[in-house]
Amino acid sequence: MKDRLLITNCRLFDAGDGHGTYVLVEDGIIARIGDIDATGDCKNVLDAQGHILAPGFIDVHIQGAGGADVLDATTDALTAISRTSARFGVTGFLATTVFKPDKPNLHIDLAADCLGSDLGGANLLGIHLEGPFISLEKRGMIQPDCTCPPSADVLNQIMDMSKGSLRMMTIAPELPQSAAMIRKLADSNVVASFGHSNATYEQTLAGFDAGISHVTHLFNAMPSIHHRSPGPLIAVFETRHITAQIIPDGVHIQPPVLRFTFDTLGPDRTIPITDGMQAIGLADGKYVYNGLDYESKNGTARYEDGTLIGTALGLSQLLGRFITLTKCSLETAIKMVTVNPASLLGIQETKGSINIGKDADLVLLDAECNVHATIVGGKIVFKK
Repeated sequence: MKDRLLITNCRLFDAGDGHGTYVLVEDGIIARIGDIDATGDCKNVLDAQGHILAPGFIDVHIQGAGGADVLDATTDALTAISRTSARFGVTGFLATTVFKPDKPNLHIDLAADCLGSDLGGANLLGIHLEGPFISLEKRGMIQPDCTCPPSADVLNQIMDMSKGSLRMMTIAPELPQSAAMIRKLADSNVVASFGHSNATYEQTLAGFDAGISHVTHLFNAMPSIHHRSPGPLIAVFETRHITAQIIPDGVHIQPPVLRFTFDTLGPDRTIPITDGMQAIGLADGKYVYNGLDYESKNGTARYEDGTLIGTALGLSQLLGRFITLTKCSLETAIKMVTVNPASLLGIQETKGSINIGKDADLVLLDAECNVHATIVGGKIVFKK
């Protein structure tokens, strides 16, 4: 007998103000959409009460949540991140972390082993490494012991340790030998992402030519625009196949710049992220990341010297801020955290949209982006 879930009285996020509809899930896959006479023989029924049904959000950049961090190197930590993310509409995430040369890096080994495991919330889709091939001048929150010069031996070590779970690596293309590393990543179906870089305009374009296809937290940890030194940002804006992460909290990118960026990139190239810390889902206060104290206040995380290190906001909360600051539509905002990251990761055939035959990774929310339920593989993992 099939495991069935019937969602009733929901409004599809891209159907305008249409009437309520039904979605039938069988064995974790969307089986039918529309008028369904199945309430009598389906014991598991979720009444959406007129809320909006959207594809589950995908966060490609999150370090921690719920008091836990990927660096904790425990299954409990990954479970806390998974379950907390689900509270904010996330059904899939990349465990984002660092690599420490000449150290055991047990957190990477563990995350690789947990790929595909049921963590009780959002699915762990893979690993995103920030570094180690990054600029010391633009390392931001990343400590020096988490960096090293580009090296085939180090990359092979990372590849072996991650056991096929490495999905993205942030790399600085101006470093010697980086082009060979970028080509190796691209040939291995790993997203090579520009970031934590001091590259010039020309060096950035060379990185794109080598295989970089994405940008890590645009504007942050990279040179700014100067009229006589255009830098990487102009290269990003004018290279149409490059997609970019943005942190839409209104702090990492100030609102006027956020609006300019969205107008310039457009909705198809923009991927909102949390860049989230373990303070997501917790009260304001002081916490520790990678051995250093930081403070979480009003959704922003900073080291004691004032350096921004990420957010303490869930993705649904950031989506609400993005809509408020840019005036974009809810439908557009949802597509940027569903269709776009799914396409980036090459999983658009199974995730990122609501269609028959796709994974039943879904979120119920209202017009203010408050999450009322999150469904992963046809299983309700969060309900308000």
